[in-house]
Amino acid sequence: MIAFFRPLRPVRPHRDDIAIAVLGLLGGLALWALGLHTQGGMLFPGPWVLVPLVVVAGLELLRRSMPSPALLVGTVALVADLFTTGSVATVLMFTDLMYAAVVYGTPAAARRIPWTTGLITVAMTIGFFGWLQKPESLLIGVATGVVGFLPAITGSAVRGHRDAAETARLRAEQTALLAEMDRVQAVTAERARMARELHDMVANHLSAIAIHATAALSLDDERTTRDALGVIRTNSVEGLAEMRRLIGLLRDAGDEAEPSAAPTLAAVDSLLEQAGTNGASSGLSFTLDDRRDTAAPLPAPVELAAYRIVQESLTNALKHAAPGAVTVALARSRRALTVRVDSPFGDRPGPRAPGSGSGMVGMRERVELLHGAFEAGAVTGDDGGKIWRVRAELPVDEAWETA
Repeated sequence: MIAFFRPLRPVRPHRDDIAIAVLGLLGGLALWALGLHTQGGMLFPGPWVLVPLVVVAGLELLRRSMPSPALLVGTVALVADLFTTGSVATVLMFTDLMYAAVVYGTPAAARRIPWTTGLITVAMTIGFFGWLQKPESLLIGVATGVVGFLPAITGSAVRGHRDAAETARLRAEQTALLAEMDRVQAVTAERARMARELHDMVANHLSAIAIHATAALSLDDERTTRDALGVIRTNSVEGLAEMRRLIGLLRDAGDEAEPSAAPTLAAVDSLLEQAGTNGASSGLSFTLDDRRDTAAPLPAPVELAAYRIVQESLTNALKHAAPGAVTVALARSRRALTVRVDSPFGDRPGPRAPGSGSGMVGMRERVELLHGAFEAGAVTGDDGGKIWRVRAELPVDEAWETA
């Protein structure tokens, strides 16, 4: 129950509003002391003119926090001022209340007040001219427009400019936010691409090094150790070369840097030869079934993705495949390039290199970037045995071919 009767926190007037109220009150008092009035004494002559003056000056303190109530009470005070000798200070402060009600009031009030004051001005002009039948009566309509319609329309223009500036500021903030989001997405995509390239280029060599190092440590045979060390050296040198190539791509070397060509399917034979050397100790053999029309060129992104898929599949075969034949099949149709790698599935003897699963994720990402299809898993081969099959279909955009 206490929460329902919590007192309202008083709103502290703005320092500009305090200055306007004080100056208006002091100016009105000075005019009254000098005997300067806007009209002759009517129903309430003498010091009664100070009552509307004090009320309107007090309302100036609420021109920002409560603009609409201040305008309503100020209108009553202005009407009361008409029955006294009148004060210019009261009229001027009322025009400021009208202006503030449009600038600081609700959007509905900002739209309604200019139309209302405009209609009142027209009605006052026509009414007094029809009643008095004198040209001087038009001055009453002019005075009404100066006191009511003019500050209202001025406030509407100021509020329009202020709202336009706020909209422009918000649009600029949204543009900056979108630009930052695009930058973050671009950086994230580039980091993912770099991670895929680094994994695909180096994982094959490091896997061979790990397998043969384990073999050299586990088998106490001089010839086996010597062969393993030779394979380790070969893969170390090739891995360092691939690392230098990647670092050269990442480093901004200027216009004098030599362009580095991306690997193509023409180097698949070299991949199989290297895989055969690395997998000989594990009882693995590698064959290529290439049914492509080599005369028809492939788009560079498709060829790079196919090369990396074959490379990663061979690396996984070296890590996990049981002894047997690993087959790489390439086929080209009018719309897509099909890459299939079959390897024996089952427990394997001897040393194995650990895997992290990043290679499978990288292959899937490469295929998805080209809007292709990817599948990998254990299936039953033609001879009834279990094989691990990696299959990817990479669409060939005809626009790339004819470009």
